[in-house]
Amino acid sequence: MKDKLAIFSGNASKKLAEGIAEYLGLSIGDAAVSRFSDGEISVKINENVRGKEVFVVQSIYPPADNLMELFILIDAFKRASAQMVAVVVPYYGYARQDRKDQPRVPITAKLVANLLSTAGADRVITVDLHAGQIQGFFDIPMDNLYAVNIFVDYFLKLKLPNLVVVSPDVGGIKAARAYSKKLSASLAIVDKRRINDEEAEIMNILGEVENKNVVIVDDIISSGGTIIEGARALKDKGAKDIYCAVTHPVLSGSAIGRIDKAPIKELVVTDTIPITDGKRHPKIKVLSVASLLGETIRRIHKGESVSSLFK
Repeated sequence: MKDKLAIFSGNASKKLAEGIAEYLGLSIGDAAVSRFSDGEISVKINENVRGKEVFVVQSIYPPADNLMELFILIDAFKRASAQMVAVVVPYYGYARQDRKDQPRVPITAKLVANLLSTAGADRVITVDLHAGQIQGFFDIPMDNLYAVNIFVDYFLKLKLPNLVVVSPDVGGIKAARAYSKKLSASLAIVDKRRINDEEAEIMNILGEVENKNVVIVDDIISSGGTIIEGARALKDKGAKDIYCAVTHPVLSGSAIGRIDKAPIKELVVTDTIPITDGKRHPKIKVLSVASLLGETIRRIHKGESVSSLFK
């Protein structure tokens, strides 16, 4: 494996990339990703990758430099004669505009898919896409992994009695049902009406939550408006302890302040996006997807099934 496989990273996901490399028994590859004096991105691969399967780990979260770094890294590896360049994008940014839901708007999820292919990516691996249909935007192999088992293992260890899994909206029912099945819990849904990008009005709670411990499941927490308003509505309906399981901690704007005041006992997230010092909070618990991504890379390298990971 050491002779044919290489793990590299840009600046966005270095710690996660190191965890993936450690899982595989490898050292992270030597690549210098820096800036020229005018701010342009400079990349240099400092080791031979000719004929190797290269996996580049880089989440696409703000600033846009993270995305540009990924494009330039892909180009560098292609020009260095790597046999294959697979991009591991734990958080696939620009995914929330995945269709034309109003006039004169872009489909950024498709745009990023096109740009990754044009840059030279041979394969894309990501975790919990915002919408499953984004897989169809790619004409190269695309693996959408699920963090459900990571969260389920954590909550099983907590041994929470009288548990109900809650979807924060109708679109998340399928994911919430998968959690409820694995946790042997009942299912409820928050019926909401979105006011704008940061606010949502809760219309009703569908399902029984009174005197129950709650796990709200979602793929992204950005401003926190949807989940926090949902948590308040659940409390009003008599819910006991409220936990949140959210894969991607974008945590933009005043999200941390909102979480601090929210009736949430614990917000459980993954390290697809690193939690910086300004976003740390006692309520936030971080689980790693390094072993999930590492095992996926191992199986791709060995020609084994990836889908069997989730059966």
